[in-house]
Amino acid sequence: MRSSGQSHILAIGGGSFRPSERHGFIEASALLRYALDLTGQDRPKLGLLATALGDDSDWLLKMYGAFRDWDVEVSHLTVFSMPNVEDPREWILSQDVIYVSGGSVANLAALWRLHGLDEAFEEAWRAGVVLSGQSAGALCWHVGGNTDSFGPTLRTWADGLGLLPHSCGVHYNSDPQRRALLHEAVASGELPGGYAADEGVALHYVGTEFIQAVTVDPEGYAYRIEHDGTDGVKEFRIEPRLLTA
Repeated sequence: MRSSGQSHILAIGGGSFRPSERHGFIEASALLRYALDLTGQDRPKLGLLATALGDDSDWLLKMYGAFRDWDVEVSHLTVFSMPNVEDPREWILSQDVIYVSGGSVANLAALWRLHGLDEAFEEAWRAGVVLSGQSAGALCWHVGGNTDSFGPTLRTWADGLGLLPHSCGVHYNSDPQRRALLHEAVASGELPGGYAADEGVALHYVGTEFIQAVTVDPEGYAYRIEHDGTDGVKEFRIEPRLLTA
């Protein structure tokens, strides 16, 4: 029985993992501990997806390794070349928390819809499964944002699952294209107002309401972007809560 009875989404702008001192490994950051803690479970079931990376087996293996010392039960879902579980919907609903990697959000959304995973994720979210992810894995839960899915020059993308009725910005302080393009899309009405996150910062929503930002970077921030009622936008900086290891 999930204890929270609430619908949580943790959208991470960057910084889910960091290099490990062990050669070839990565470590999960405190942002993912925060996501796991939202489940209220002593040993949560963590479901990993790398659809946005074409179900890259090396990256899945690295993610498994990142949780090698954590008290979690890890499994994964792939769709290439066919689903690796008999019933993907049942697998999704059986998890306590879902983590979705970065990569191509446009390809991710198309494949999820093809396999009916968009409906399964909405059902799981309403049932209390914590949905999380970084970059593409953050954008996908929103109406949209901007993406390099179509090439190195970012493009506005408004085909997200829309569980959250907001736009989303990721890698906000590390990619100079992102802020300007998100402002332009909100100003034109191509995207609704929304939230953005620097590297190391995550946006926490309960239901569809933004609750707070959390960070592993003392210099990282979150942002609220709103249409200004004319032909521009207003951006408000949000001070996140600093997480410790």
